[in-house]
Amino acid sequence: MTDSVSEQAPGTTKGLRAGALGLVSQIVIGVAATAPAYSIAATLGFLVIAGVGVKAPAFLVLAFIPILFIAIGFRELNRAEPDCGINFTWASRAFGPHVGWFTGWVVIIAQILVMTSQSALTGKYTLLLLGLDSLAGNRFVAAVVGLCWLAALCYLSYRGIEVSARVQWVLLFAELVVLIAFAIVALTRVGSGTAGPQSLTPGWDWFWPGGVGAGAFISATLLAVFIYWGFESCLSVNEESRNPRHGPGKAAVVSTALLVVNYLLVTVAAVAFAGVGTHGIGLGNPDNAEDVLAGLSTAVFGTGGLGALFGVLMVISVLTSSAATSQATIMPVARSTLAMASHGALPKAFARVHPRYQTPVLGTWAFGLVSAIVYIGLSLWSESVLSDSVEATGITVAIEYGMVGLCCVWVFRKTLSRSVRNLVLRGLVPGLGALFFFTVLVLAFVEYSDPGYGDTSVLGFGGVAAIAILCLLIGVGLIGWLRRARGTRGFFTPGGMARGSVDPATDAMRLEPGPGSEAGVPEI
Repeated sequence: MTDSVSEQAPGTTKGLRAGALGLVSQIVIGVAATAPAYSIAATLGFLVIAGVGVKAPAFLVLAFIPILFIAIGFRELNRAEPDCGINFTWASRAFGPHVGWFTGWVVIIAQILVMTSQSALTGKYTLLLLGLDSLAGNRFVAAVVGLCWLAALCYLSYRGIEVSARVQWVLLFAELVVLIAFAIVALTRVGSGTAGPQSLTPGWDWFWPGGVGAGAFISATLLAVFIYWGFESCLSVNEESRNPRHGPGKAAVVSTALLVVNYLLVTVAAVAFAGVGTHGIGLGNPDNAEDVLAGLSTAVFGTGGLGALFGVLMVISVLTSSAATSQATIMPVARSTLAMASHGALPKAFARVHPRYQTPVLGTWAFGLVSAIVYIGLSLWSESVLSDSVEATGITVAIEYGMVGLCCVWVFRKTLSRSVRNLVLRGLVPGLGALFFFTVLVLAFVEYSDPGYGDTSVLGFGGVAAIAILCLLIGVGLIGWLRRARGTRGFFTPGGMARGSVDPATDAMRLEPGPGSEAGVPEI
């Protein structure tokens, strides 16, 4: 006997607190989720080392273009169906339950993998802030502190969306103030000639990627693309928005625009002040690559009273950046699992919402627990595996963004001929975004599969690719189990979750009548 699965109408709430978030709060969540301070600190040095030198700002602009294309795809899909399951829901509507479930799994596994890095970072920088530098280098001590942060942030997310949003405001404000101060002081010193002989004068050619070799071009593009990842967290709270159909989409586009401005300001300041040399404070120095902001803060601000204060504030900036993005990671995963359970794709326990706080209960704490287990396991295994697991998120992010662009083109296919706007913003733009990210997926997999890439290798594969493959295979295994499990097997049957496309007359998602795939369109 087939389990019955209730099909929710598009836009139906799931017990979350409707109308809790305004547009600005959603933008804050979108920006904070990318961890601007940490992203720049951990990526800029590697961009320079990849071989692009002073062209690093150009690659941030280059990466912004496909990110903006996908943000537009997110916006258009959210207008049609503002469901907190976002990727999972839209992929299920477009290509059926199997593709939809797997897309949801890819998003979840990406968040779990990146949470290991965020927990390690919050632990390390908390110890640095307390002056315990010797303990900060001990990954086991840092892990304990990081797990305490993880538990605290899960509790904040559990306590309510308003509390979470207010915390995001505070953390992001502290982070951006220090970054802006860093950029202003660095550029002022470059302009006044007090930055040192290694400093460089910014030029317009820094914003054009020409003259870079093919290998460096690919590596730099891969690095630059993924520092924007996370802006879509503002869409996962769409059902808690005051304007569910329009607010989250606007927040996604505005978030990406604010991010590129912030990244360019700090990057130009850092390159101009430090130069791209391979020694000293130069951004090409491998010893500084993992955290260029920490290495530059003393040089930029000095060692006097005010300089020491700003040095502490820089540590706080990276710490708040990591904490903010950790919390902004917990919120969307909890809502993704809530949506999946509401549509019958996960056990019903994941659909339970706290009656008072109106937040997903099991999804929030289960994600925290699984993240903690994975983090402990990888930390005990080796620091190299932990590092490779974080890089493996690049493959999952490419799948996630590629699927968003593809879903947008497909569900809006019947509206594309109605106007130039529809053809461009619902067809051409997200389609090009999807093409870019699927190309990046292939390039990333080829690069990461090289056994010489990264710190580990498994069965002839680079450790990064091996971890990504293992995670994807686990998802396939879970689909096989859920197809037979009581309470979820109905989701995977024909008609378990209705396919849909956007109605040209209403511009909203219209569910296809009858079970199974749309006539003439095979189930993928």
